[in-house]
Amino acid sequence: MNLTLKIWRQNNAKEQGKMVDYKINNISPDMSFLEMLDVLNNELIEKGDDPVAFDHDCREGICGMCSLFINGEAHGPDRGITTCQLHMRKFKDGDTIYIEPFRAKAFPVIKDLVVDRTAFDKIQHAGGFISVNTSGNTQDANAIPIPKHDADRAFDAATCIGCGACVATCKNSSAMLFVSAKVSQFALLPQGKVEAADRVLNMVNEMDALGFGNCTNTGACEVECPKGISLENIARMNREYLKASLK
Repeated sequence: MNLTLKIWRQNNAKEQGKMVDYKINNISPDMSFLEMLDVLNNELIEKGDDPVAFDHDCREGICGMCSLFINGEAHGPDRGITTCQLHMRKFKDGDTIYIEPFRAKAFPVIKDLVVDRTAFDKIQHAGGFISVNTSGNTQDANAIPIPKHDADRAFDAATCIGCGACVATCKNSSAMLFVSAKVSQFALLPQGKVEAADRVLNMVNEMDALGFGNCTNTGACEVECPKGISLENIARMNREYLKASLK
C-alpha cells in the first residue's frame, strides 16, 4: 500500500507543534501500525531527518504504552485492541492517515506522539494498593473464599492497562473509567475492603487535583477502551465515594 501520513510533530511541551505530511510506499497489509511507523523512521534516519517519537514496549497489547490517536480514534479504527495490535489491513491503498498524541491537560506532550502519563501513576500512588501485614502470620490470599461473581468482576476491572484511551476519548478528558477500574478491583475483594474508604477518597481527590475532567456519562470511554472496561465501574466508584464521604 502507498499511504499519506499526517503526523503531529512537536519538539517538547513548550514549543508549538504542527502536522507534517509524509509519503510512505510498499506497506504490507500484514504489518502492524507500529511496524509501519518503524519503516517510516528508518527512511527518515537514512535521510538524516529526526525520526518520529512514539511510545512502545511489549507490542502485545499488555503494557498500554503505544497510545496513539489515529484518524480521530484512540488506538485507531478497530475495537478491543491497542495501537500495537492494529494492522495495516484496516486501511486502504492511497489512504491518508492522521496520527496524533493523546490530548489532555493532564497528559502534556513530551515529544511528537509521546505524552507524559505520570498523572496515572500519581493516582495509583494515592490509593491503588493494599497494605498487607508481612509479619510472617499473613494469611494466604488463595485461602480466602471469594464469591465467583465478585472475583470475576474484580478480574474484569483489573484488566485495565492504564493506556489513557478513556481520557483521550472523553470530551472532558475524564479519568473516571481508569480510576473506577483501579478502585473496583480492590473494592470487590476482602483484601481491599479494609482501606476502601480512604482509597476511593484519595484517588478521586488526586484525579481532580491533576486536572482531569468529570464524567458526563457519554460512554465513549467504554467504547474505545481496548480492554472493554465497563461503565458499571464508574457507578460503583460513585457509590463507594458517596459512602466514604458520609462517614
